[in-house]
Amino acid sequence: MELEFIRRLRERLPSRQGALLVGPGDDAAVLAWRNAGDCVVTTDMLTDGVDFRLEEADARRIGRKALAVNLSDLAAMAAVPVAVVVSLALPRTAGLALAWELYEGLLPLAEEFDTLVAGGDTNAWDGGLVINVTAIGRTTDRGPLLRSGARAGDAIVVTGDFGGSILGKHFDFTPRVREALYLRANYEVHAAMDVSDGLSLDLSRLCEESRCGAELDLAAIPIGPAAHEAAGRDPTAGTPLERALGDGEDFELLLAMPADEARRLATDTTLGVRVTIIGRFVALPGLVAIDADGVRRSLTPRGYEHRFGA
Repeated sequence: MELEFIRRLRERLPSRQGALLVGPGDDAAVLAWRNAGDCVVTTDMLTDGVDFRLEEADARRIGRKALAVNLSDLAAMAAVPVAVVVSLALPRTAGLALAWELYEGLLPLAEEFDTLVAGGDTNAWDGGLVINVTAIGRTTDRGPLLRSGARAGDAIVVTGDFGGSILGKHFDFTPRVREALYLRANYEVHAAMDVSDGLSLDLSRLCEESRCGAELDLAAIPIGPAAHEAAGRDPTAGTPLERALGDGEDFELLLAMPADEARRLATDTTLGVRVTIIGRFVALPGLVAIDADGVRRSLTPRGYEHRFGA
């Protein structure tokens, strides 16, 4: 059955894929890398019960998400997507049909971002669905964006809005690849990352790598409609603002930019996505929240973290 799946998958993929010299069907893939930028590699594993619930979600949305989260990581580095390898651990029951549905969700997104499916692995087991994607990208002439470049005085800039992603955005978001490449080419950006685990938590991680702190203007946080809806459904889980700061899986860009560049970006209509200045980076470590009345308080980072036993 595995051989049949691989054969059918190879028929589904384009016969010629540019930089992919050797694709699925051999022991390993071969990519042409002549005169290209530096290689950027990222990987994400999604598991049933943690990142999705197979009995509740369309498998095509799961497949799409598995690729999208990796493309979001490439976007955070301002890297151009080149290829992916996809590994599946499928439940033994109806595994072949499930594999096809996953790829039916994944392949259109790969085509949208001109990303080659270079290979992977397919196994069957008695557990739940596990899907792991490794993405390969290349840097532009300006090099990669890192988390470590924020400077005191830089503006904190975000794309899009935040909160309530569990209502659908975590499946259906579009990775900010185009936006990141546009920003890298046209603006001075000192640091960047994608917001996957929660705005406040990921901001604290960027600050740690940059050895600085941050002051957040709470009134400026772009709270999404889903955050309001989620808070209305379960008020005990936090206010819309709290959800925007900690829900996670928004997959928006978090940027450190010189203040004048951030103000210029705020008036740029070419980007095609909402951009908001939500605070500034400071020399003193830690996060400080400033409310609409100017009252300052220490902000404890909140978001999703995988927990491991000893």
